[in-house]
Amino acid sequence: MPNIMVGEVKPGSKILKDVITPLGGTLFTKGKVLLPRDLDILQAFLIQQVEIEGSEGEAKTSDPLKAASKPAPSKAGSIINESVLAKSNSPLHDEYDKMLALIKKSYFSVAAASLPIFELRSQLEILISHLKDYSILKFAPRTLNDQDYNYHNAVLSALTSYKIAQWCGYPQKDWMQAAFGGLLHDIGNVKVDASLLQKPASLNSAEIEEVRRHTTYGYQLLRNVTAINEGVRLAALQHHEKVDGSGYPLRLEGNQIHFYAKIVAVADIFHAMTLERAYRKAKSPYLVLEQLLTESFGKLDPVIVQTFIQKTTEFYNGTRIRLSDGRHAEIIFTDRNNPTRPMVQVEGKIVNLAQERELHIQEIIA
Repeated sequence: MPNIMVGEVKPGSKILKDVITPLGGTLFTKGKVLLPRDLDILQAFLIQQVEIEGSEGEAKTSDPLKAASKPAPSKAGSIINESVLAKSNSPLHDEYDKMLALIKKSYFSVAAASLPIFELRSQLEILISHLKDYSILKFAPRTLNDQDYNYHNAVLSALTSYKIAQWCGYPQKDWMQAAFGGLLHDIGNVKVDASLLQKPASLNSAEIEEVRRHTTYGYQLLRNVTAINEGVRLAALQHHEKVDGSGYPLRLEGNQIHFYAKIVAVADIFHAMTLERAYRKAKSPYLVLEQLLTESFGKLDPVIVQTFIQKTTEFYNGTRIRLSDGRHAEIIFTDRNNPTRPMVQVEGKIVNLAQERELHIQEIIA
């Protein structure tokens, strides 16, 4: 069947060949039934022709408009499923709350007693058994308060570190240990003056040095803990090191930094920036992803960062969002070259956030 000019294509037409963007991304896959808005997307990407099912030897759909009204088979179905599963009455939230209470109790007791590592491991394994329901950009704890920030950061960093270790192709034996690295990376904060951790004003040089000691305190607290490997201890010590040697406490470079610490660094920064603090509002997860991408040039491991961004934004076509100007919109296409700035439909129009740089996604609604 010859290609048809996009201006002549009707809603309900079925695509016979993948539609590729000028930058090489797949816009629509073979077999998709085009909806009216899909025609706008084709034009927005300057696609001139598509190959569609027609009368010459191809079977037409018996009722094109009826076919167009049905959801096209796509990854959007998994989005709806994730949205349902992420609601606050899910088993994931139940186990998250148990993990939160346990890590909070552990923080209070670790300075005076041994860490309940086997209890922590048991609850972490239960929590991770619900990992399929955990969407990094969409999950929100049931309750948040300023005093519990460190504990939320610990549990979220554990879940995210586990997923990053999976996504990056590390051996399965490292996944749980990377999660432990996320869970315990800031445990040294128990030996830091709490007023410094909550201080809204800028810290002076002496206070900064004291806060930075949480890395060495953490390593010391974990040094004799069984059931974790040395990588977990090094994650506590090294998660603020940078690949260019500008981090702390030891100014390590590149391969001198344990890969658990590199994984935890990404998870920690993401959750630190997207959680609400007493002195700072939570940032848009999409803006934080962009910041991580910037940090990957000389600061963070670029492979880990790029994998994290690619995977967290992978299945979000169909997701409803709120833009930075307050308008509600829907993600309709994510270009792999600009994963944090997809095309969205807002008030009946298609907006390409890669071009409209003054706008960004503020919040994922569902």
